[in-house]
Amino acid sequence: MGERLRFSVLGPVRAWRGEAEIELGPPQQRAVLAALLLAEGAQVLSSGLVDAVWGTETPATALGVLRTYVHRLRKALEPTGDVASSVIRSTGDGYQLRLSPDALDLVVFRDLLDQAEQARRAGDAESAAQHLRDGLGLWRGTALSGVQGAYAQTQRQRLGELRLSAEATRVTAELDLGFHAEAVVKLTGLVAEHPLDERFRELLMLALYRSGRQAEALTSYREAQTVLVDELGVDPGPAMQAMYQRILRADAGLLTLPTPAAPVPAGVPTSLPVEVPLPIPAQLPAKLPVFVGRAAELAEVARLPSDGTVVVSAIAGMAGVGKTTFAVHWARQVADRFPDGQLYLNLRGFDPAGLPVSPEHALRTLLESLSTDVRGLPQDVDALVGLYRTQLAGKRVLVLLDNARDAAQVRPLLPAAPGCLAIVTSRNRLAGLVAVDGAHPLNLDVLSVPEARELLARRLGPARVQAEPDAVAEIIARCAQLPLALAVTAARAAIRSAFPLSAIAAELSDSADRLDAFHDGDTAADVRAVFSWSYHALTPDAARLFRLLALHPGPDITLPAAASLAGLTLPHTRQLLSELIQGHLVDEPVPGRYASHDLLRAYATGLVDVTDPVQETQAARHRMLDHYLHTAHEAFALTTSRALIPLATRAEGVSAEGFAGNTAKATAWFGAELPVMLAVVEQAAAHRFDVHTWQLTWAMGHDLHWRGLWREQEAVHHTAMEAARRLGDPAAQAHVHYGLTLATGNTGRIAEAHAHAEKAVELFTASGDMEACAEAYLMVAWVGERRSDPEAALRASRRFLELLRAADARRTDRRRSRMAMATALNAVGWSHTLLGQHQQALDHCRQALTLQQELGDDINAAHTWDSIGHAHHHLGQYEQAVTAYRNALTLYQQSGGVPWMMAGSLKRLGDTSLTAGHLDDARAAWKEGLDILEGIGHADAGPLRDRLRRLDEPSGSPPSASA
Repeated sequence: MGERLRFSVLGPVRAWRGEAEIELGPPQQRAVLAALLLAEGAQVLSSGLVDAVWGTETPATALGVLRTYVHRLRKALEPTGDVASSVIRSTGDGYQLRLSPDALDLVVFRDLLDQAEQARRAGDAESAAQHLRDGLGLWRGTALSGVQGAYAQTQRQRLGELRLSAEATRVTAELDLGFHAEAVVKLTGLVAEHPLDERFRELLMLALYRSGRQAEALTSYREAQTVLVDELGVDPGPAMQAMYQRILRADAGLLTLPTPAAPVPAGVPTSLPVEVPLPIPAQLPAKLPVFVGRAAELAEVARLPSDGTVVVSAIAGMAGVGKTTFAVHWARQVADRFPDGQLYLNLRGFDPAGLPVSPEHALRTLLESLSTDVRGLPQDVDALVGLYRTQLAGKRVLVLLDNARDAAQVRPLLPAAPGCLAIVTSRNRLAGLVAVDGAHPLNLDVLSVPEARELLARRLGPARVQAEPDAVAEIIARCAQLPLALAVTAARAAIRSAFPLSAIAAELSDSADRLDAFHDGDTAADVRAVFSWSYHALTPDAARLFRLLALHPGPDITLPAAASLAGLTLPHTRQLLSELIQGHLVDEPVPGRYASHDLLRAYATGLVDVTDPVQETQAARHRMLDHYLHTAHEAFALTTSRALIPLATRAEGVSAEGFAGNTAKATAWFGAELPVMLAVVEQAAAHRFDVHTWQLTWAMGHDLHWRGLWREQEAVHHTAMEAARRLGDPAAQAHVHYGLTLATGNTGRIAEAHAHAEKAVELFTASGDMEACAEAYLMVAWVGERRSDPEAALRASRRFLELLRAADARRTDRRRSRMAMATALNAVGWSHTLLGQHQQALDHCRQALTLQQELGDDINAAHTWDSIGHAHHHLGQYEQAVTAYRNALTLYQQSGGVPWMMAGSLKRLGDTSLTAGHLDDARAAWKEGLDILEGIGHADAGPLRDRLRRLDEPSGSPPSASA
């Protein structure tokens, strides 16, 4: 071939022959070369090259022009060569660029990243950092600069994200080596270039803190919070919030540099993602600046052992007595005894706007806090309890369960292992926990008069309190010695520092007189008077927001959601929330999320019922529902390739949250808002917002499926079906049937799933929505496989492909169209291999894989590799099958694939290993797959367990690989 060819895409698209640079021609010709280079030796279909060059504006002469570009590139790269020996080969309906492994800078870059990872795993941090510096040194500006079009832009974004990930990994390595000051300089520049990328801001906070600049680290967080809210309408993600909390409390653990990792044993695949140390949960709410009294109670709990269960309840069930404040104060005092983490969960036992948190939901939340993959969680509550207690075994963890309804809600959440402490707060005594589970009861009464006076003195200053003893006594009496009422009163008095306390007491008295008609002699009426007084001191806009927040189902609300609810701008809403926080009517327990005490929510609910016209409350609900619907719609678009439904224009004043094209942020939003979204759907249905009900369900259906929350998925879809039927909307009903297919099929009710899938096809066909109808045929194929009817699966998957091809010209989103086409090709290929038509299967699956690799669609490429492995196995090509299955598993792990799919690939990998005579490999694959299936309580665990048992039996023949 003469002199060696080299290529570059990490900057302008360039090529060299030896040391001489090659002229590559006009931008569209360079685009053809770029697409071939990025395929890294794989075939690229002519249709894919046409898309890469022209996108949606394809001229009639595109194929002819494409052949001209390929001819010119061959001549430019090898002036004396011929077509037969060219590096650009014609392969069927496409082309292939054959490269040596080190001829493309992108391949070299990835190799250096792999070497860095291997060095890190071997404990060689210096070599890891150097490999990363070498790799980043290959970049010469923006990837593919000078190449135009949607395809190039998509690849630029993908490669740019790869570069930024490498930058973050390099800085992390340098921080691990102790180069904190140098890292601050680099990170300051990276934050300026990428202000919305939280990775760099979080690392900058850590670097500043390790450099002894704690205040600057905290300021950096607040700057990030402002930027994210102003630009995207979102608050910092959980990782940055956790870093902020750790820096705020001067966590010494942040100053400890990691010890070098032990070398990885030989034989462990290094291409798979490496497990990183799991974050230690530190979820306790912020400690209040003022805590007084409770000396006897603190002395009592100090004498208790550091494990078991303590129930903090209130005498006579009174709310506002300070149970949570006491529990948090005590928990923070003993937190250092629980180095494996501190968990906090509000069980919403007495929430006026929502139902108590079910034990199942609570367990899932706690397990996620313990870094358990939510997609692998079992469906059965008993299995969840077992997994939760297994996760806590051998650890010292504190669990604070706030606002419990009854013992039945709490009992499944109690740790069983010694060394863990559960603190439970409730208005009820929870005598069952005391009698059956050995919990220690601790009952709180209102503050004594001296304690109440000390609370006011700590908040208002001793001189002011000592100057007016009679007024202070009146205030304490009007507040019924309740900490919540005293805190609200003190907050208002602190704002009005020029007012004498006698005036404050007089206003409280007047407020109580206004409520005399409601006074029944109980303490609640006194508290309501305090709330009324504080509420009437608010500005009109803040008072309106306080009332409207009662319409939100909770448990908490973000700034953009609150702004949408009120129909105000983000800055204005932030100011109003600050006013409510200052008045102690709203809290910010987690940065960016706002909540109120149950008593305050109940009070606000009463106000909105008598103050705001029905039309205004309906309009506010409409804005709130629009906020969640439009935000969820955007998140759905980023997390799946399914066709999108059209939405009505959002109401005026709605501030939908944006994700700037970031799939991880969209996924995190779904996770953070899951309890809110489930409650919002129920509220939409209750108030007959039927369109919102089914569309919100559609928007969250994929995420519920991805997380394995099939019971929740089914329940919310039944609510949606009732709404769709009230509307008399067949298309809406069809979408709900689609979701019910997944929910019932994944819980083993195949006959129901089949009926739902067929009904979805029928209704979509009648409505004329053939794009959605195509997706429904995919569901028919999926159910056909589970009904052991591969012929039906093949018919349905072929129909899926036919309808997509028919609709292809009308689709404007070429990327989503091509992703769907690849899914259909793989579905047809998989159905062929189920029927024993393995060569036909490979033909379809290879076409699918080419599209998925061009698109960077790793999760669907994993599905396709699995199909290819299955076909190779049945063709007797065991080495190729093993390679395909391992490719699938690598992609599943890298892209966070769902566990039951990984288990399926592991089962089939074991089948291939067994057939090839490698019993140890088969055992290892099946064991790993079984661990996954048992962990999620999947029905396939039993058959796989039987196969493993037969494999290990001392006599008899080993199990045969299944078809």
